[in-house]
Amino acid sequence: MNSVNLIGNLTRDPELKYTAGGTARTRFTIAINRIWYNDAGEKQEDVSFVPIIAWAKTGENCANYLSKGRQVAVSGYLRMTSFTGDDGERRNISEVIAREVQFLGGKPSEQTDTSASTTDGQVDKRVDPPLIEEVPF
Repeated sequence: MNSVNLIGNLTRDPELKYTAGGTARTRFTIAINRIWYNDAGEKQEDVSFVPIIAWAKTGENCANYLSKGRQVAVSGYLRMTSFTGDDGERRNISEVIAREVQFLGGKPSEQTDTSASTTDGQVDKRVDPPLIEEVPF
């Protein structure tokens, strides 16, 4: 089973690009805070930065309505890929492919939640396009 559910805040504005076939692909990173107490009772905090990719209409909605600092809930799956960089070094990438993105907390003047959905109100659950178009950018 490969299923990921995360809640975090965007670290910067989303980046929208289109594949050669015209499919939208949006990348953004969320920061996830974890707080715990050590054996001495001292508060500890850790932050994880998780790259997210949203495709098609979901990706377009993320690019249009999300911005740095906005809280989101992401459901999707983990994908790990590797490539050789310009320097000849092998690089590994772990990222979450979003099946659903829920916009949480609303804009500063709003308190309603919104979901990244298609124009008919249905959540876009399309799987990502063929691997041939999945090149890191």
